[in-house]
This record gives sequence, C-alpha cells and structure tokens, in this order.
Amino acid sequence: MWPFFRKGGSGFSWYSTAEEVTDGIDASGLTAIVTGASSGIGTETTRVLALRGAHVVMGVRNVSAGATVKNEILKEIPNAQIDVLELDLTSMASVRKFASDFKAMNLPLNILINNAGVMATPFSLSKDGIELQFATNHVGHFLLTDLLLENMKNTSRESNTEGRIVNVSSEGHKFAYREGILFDKINDQSVYNTIAAYGQSKLSNILHANELSRRFKEEGVEITANSLHPGSIITNLLRHHSFLDGDMLPQLGAATTCYVALHPKVRGVTGRYFCDSNLYEPGARAKDTDLGKKLWDFSMNLIS
Repeated sequence: MWPFFRKGGSGFSWYSTAEEVTDGIDASGLTAIVTGASSGIGTETTRVLALRGAHVVMGVRNVSAGATVKNEILKEIPNAQIDVLELDLTSMASVRKFASDFKAMNLPLNILINNAGVMATPFSLSKDGIELQFATNHVGHFLLTDLLLENMKNTSRESNTEGRIVNVSSEGHKFAYREGILFDKINDQSVYNTIAAYGQSKLSNILHANELSRRFKEEGVEITANSLHPGSIITNLLRHHSFLDGDMLPQLGAATTCYVALHPKVRGVTGRYFCDSNLYEPGARAKDTDLGKKLWDFSMNLIS
C-alpha cells in the first residue's frame, strides 16, 4: 500500500476520495450495477457513480434499506438515475431473479461492480448448501456475472464503449488456505477457519477477474475485468485516530472501485489488481493461471 500521503503513478493515494479520483469524468450514458449497495463502500460507490451521471442499479438484500439510500442520494443529487433491485447472493435463485428483473428493464450494461461480501463468519451453509463466505463472495458473483455477460458484450459492441467488470477483493486474499482453494473441502467444517475461508473467497475474486480477462482477450471482446483491495486496512486500523474523520472512511474505501470503474487511465487495462487507486501486485496464488482455470470449471459446475 502507498505509505501515508505519497501518491502513486495514477496521481492518487490511499487518502484520495471517490469524488477526487473521478473529478471531471462524465459517466452520463453509462449503466452500472453495484452489488451490496445499501451500506458502506457500496453506498458511496453508488452515490459517486450517480454524481458523475451514470444510471446505477443497486443490488441489495434489503430493498427497504436500498430505497432509503436511494432517497438520501436523491436529496443530494436530484437528477440521479438510481434503481433498486433485490439481490441475495447466498441464493442462486435470487441471483437468477435479479438478472431476470434487470433484463426486463431493457437497459444496457457498461459496468458491473461485484462489491457485496461477508467477512470471517462462523461456519454455515448458503441456501444452496455452499460454505457461506465462498457462496456469497465468489459463487453468487460468478453466477451474476455469467448471467449478465451477453448484455455486457452486446452493449460494448453496439455502443463501441469499453465494458468494465470490477471485483472487490481484499488484501485478505493472502491469508487463504495454504493450498489456496480447498476444492474438495469447500463445505468441510472440520477444516474450516474463518480468516482462511475469507481469504479463499477473496482469492477467488481475483482469479475470477483474471480468467474473465483472459477469455475476453481470446474472444476479442472489449470488456476489461480487474480486481482490487478497497482499503479496509485503513478502515480497521485508523478509524479511531482523530486525524481521520469517520465519515470519510467510505469515501476513501470506495475510491479505488470508482477509479477502476470510470477513470480513463484504466482504459484497456485488464486482468490486474489495484490498491489505493494504483496498480498493485497481489499474492503469488492470485497470479496462478492454472488455479484460475480450475476455479472457473469448479464454479461452472456449482452453478449448473
């Protein structure tokens, strides 16, 4: 991570806000989906994308909470284009319904931000019988992306505009199990470790983006796929320090997401990992192409 206030090659640092990294960018005419949009970083991402003119569709578990966020944003940005749709990533049926509901809106799709997540939860299974962190953080987003890909490809082709998929991962991917991903023991409570399972799911986010990127290049599709660390280390370690206003934490946390989603400097950049609105090197396993391919096949089997 970029230390203190030193700026990286992008011209931004860990102290840059989402508004700052998108200053002067016109996103009007673009449609974005943001998952986990009813709180924290997801809310700030939604607000800033709407501020820049994008039509944002919020994917939220709690529609009432999502509507409250939408109304708060509209008070600040009266002309904001925001829709709220129910999305429970722990349920494949809910993910499929969200994709169907979005399709019925007849909107293009330029930007998909896979932001929602859970962290270090006690062992439990999703509605589909998959370990909760892996199901929520990876499988739900894998299925969602797969269901929305044709729309994204068509939008990119018809508008001649680059599509962008942004997977919000975490530096926590470095704390995954020693093997990286326990394919044969995903649901094995006897080996479950809350932090390692979180790391496994976040490692999967990076591998997913990298494999998407590889496939898009092969197909000649003008869509990029990148992953990032949103700055939770700042959130967790510095939130009690008086020099850092607590209200700023989502603004800082959403900065890298908004940068990767909108900034012209990221045009054509794909299969990369970002931190503090700059390119950053992930752990070794996150760059393992064979592991990424194995995860793709494993995930496809889970959603079939």
